[in-house]
Amino acid sequence: MKNPRTIAIYTLWFLGITAVIGGVPMILNPKGDRIHIPLSVLQHSPFDSFLIPGIILLLANGVLSFIALYQTVRRRNGYGWWVAFQGCVISGWIIIEMIMFRAVAWLHLLYLAVGFILIASGLSLTRKAGS
Repeated sequence: MKNPRTIAIYTLWFLGITAVIGGVPMILNPKGDRIHIPLSVLQHSPFDSFLIPGIILLLANGVLSFIALYQTVRRRNGYGWWVAFQGCVISGWIIIEMIMFRAVAWLHLLYLAVGFILIASGLSLTRKAGS
């Protein structure tokens, strides 16, 4: 990877922004009518509205991405681990979502790729720091 830190910065920024854009409307409108997602997609999940998934999305993929981004921009000790951890979080989120929705959409594949990019760049950064 040519510059894993730059890749991580842009990917974390993208993930953080889109998680906020996705999570806030879910929290503000948990029945899903304004976000144009039917509640029926939650039928195989433990949730009966989008409130809890929205809160989790906002915190786990929005706030945590910005924390990892801050660590990476400031080159704090262990920032590569923050990047890799965020990659694991979004990958886990997407895999669980696909299982609960019992479907795979192109956005799932996009965010799974985001997760793998973060894991790869984060691990690359930890190897560079250890060299």
